[in-house]
Amino acid sequence: MLLADIKRGVKELKNKIVQLNDCLDWQEIRKKITEIEKETTNQNDWSDYARLGQLAKEKEDLKNELKEWESLVQEQKELSLFINSINENVDDLQLAEIQLKDLLGRIKHFEQKKFFQGKYDKSNAILSLQAGAGGTDAQDWAEMLLRMYLRYAERKNWSIKILHQSRGLEAGIKNTTIEIQGQNTYGFLKREGGVHRLVRLSPFNADSLRQTSFALVEVLPILERQVELKINPADLRIDTFRASGAGGQHVNKTDSAVRITHLPTGLMVACQNERSQLQNKEKAMKILESKLVQLMEQKQVKELEDLKGEQRKIEWGSQIRSYVLHPYKMLKDHRTEFQTSAVEKVLEGELDELIEDNLNKIGMIKH
Repeated sequence: MLLADIKRGVKELKNKIVQLNDCLDWQEIRKKITEIEKETTNQNDWSDYARLGQLAKEKEDLKNELKEWESLVQEQKELSLFINSINENVDDLQLAEIQLKDLLGRIKHFEQKKFFQGKYDKSNAILSLQAGAGGTDAQDWAEMLLRMYLRYAERKNWSIKILHQSRGLEAGIKNTTIEIQGQNTYGFLKREGGVHRLVRLSPFNADSLRQTSFALVEVLPILERQVELKINPADLRIDTFRASGAGGQHVNKTDSAVRITHLPTGLMVACQNERSQLQNKEKAMKILESKLVQLMEQKQVKELEDLKGEQRKIEWGSQIRSYVLHPYKMLKDHRTEFQTSAVEKVLEGELDELIEDNLNKIGMIKH
C-alpha cells in the first residue's frame, strides 16, 4: 500500500469516528454511570442481590464501552501523527498499513455492537416481496429485488430458504417469502421494509417506453416460540365447589369441581366433568396452559404487527427508495437522502454502503 493510499484510509477512519461520535451520546453515558454509582453507594437494602448484580453489570458494560471508544479515538490520533511523520520507507508503510487495518476492523466491530441493540436485531429474518402497480414490469421488478437480496445474503454468508413463491404469468414473481438466517440478519434488513420504486425502459413494451414499477418489501424477525410453559403456583388461586348438572349422585355430594384463576392475567378455567377433584384440577390446568400459550402467541402477533408499521399502498408517493435506470442512473433513499449513481452494483447485492448509511443517519436504533 502506498503512502497516499494509507493517508486516504486514515482520513476515512477519522470520518468514520466523527460520524459515530455524532450518533453516540457519551455525556449521557457518563451521566448514567454516575447515577448507578450513586444508587449502589446509597443502597441500604442489600438483600436484592439480583438488582445489585444487574446494576453492577450495567455499569461495567458502560465503562468498558467508554474505555474502548476512548482507546479507538486516541489510537486514530496517534496513527494520524505517525503518518504525517513518515515517507515512503517500506517498514514504516507496512507498520502503518497493519495499524490502519486493525483500527478499521475494530471500528466496524464497535459500530455493529452499537447498531444492533434493538430487541430483535440479533434474530433471523423473514423477508417478503410483493409486486405492486406496474403489471408485468412490477412482477419483474419484484424478482430483481429478490435477486438483489439473495446476492446480498450470499455476500454476508447468510443461509437462505425460499418458503413460498408465486410466479407471474409472463415474467417475474407476484410475491415471495424467504427465511434468512445469520448474524444480525434482522438488524441489517429491518430498514429495507417499504415500497421500492423502479424507473426504466420497459423490456415488455414494444415501443420501449419508460415505465415506473413498484414492489413492497416487508421484513420481520423470527420470534422464538415458548416451547416450555412454567406457571408459578403462587400465581394461581384454586377454588373447589360442588358440581352441578348431569353426572349422577356423585356430583352433588362432594366438592369435586375445580376453578383455577391465573392472577397475573385474570384467566379463569373451571372443570367439573371428571369423577374426582384431582382429575378436574389436572384437566383445568391443561386448559389454562393452552389459554396462556394462546395469549403469548397473540402478544407475539401484536408485536409483529407493530413491527410491520403502517401499511401503505404499493404505488407512487409511498416509496422509501427509488432506483432510476433511465434517463439517468441514480438511486435515492428518500428517508435519508442517500444517493449513488452505482445502481447496477446495488442491484447486484452491494448493499453495505446503503444499509450502513441508513443505520448511521438514524443513529442507534432501538425497538
